[in-house]
Amino acid sequence: MIPSARSQAPWRVASVSPLPDKSLVVRFVDGTTGRVDLADFLVSRAVDGTLFEALRDDVYFARAHVIDGVVRWPNGADLAPDAMYETVRERRSTALFADGDGQALKRDMKPAAKATEPREPR
Repeated sequence: MIPSARSQAPWRVASVSPLPDKSLVVRFVDGTTGRVDLADFLVSRAVDGTLFEALRDDVYFARAHVIDGVVRWPNGADLAPDAMYETVRERRSTALFADGDGQALKRDMKPAAKATEPREPR
């Protein structure tokens, strides 16, 4: 028996957990883990008449699984793992500058004021 070849590309999906809010928690082969929100995409008119229209159904959406490093559904709908990987990585880097509600904090780009010694009265 010959073992199947496994891609070591970091963006290949190792596991997926569908959530009720139409998002997926994905873990990639390099250990990167994050959430991919599909809610806005699935309600858009661009999905009408496509394979992705079936994913609007909560029970069907929950049938997401991983085959060969790709998130797929039984009807053949699948998601580009490299695009999901970049989305997760971008969110993770943005989250470094986010508050508890996930809102991006504005960073003050002004240089810090220099500390000065107190002056003695003249």
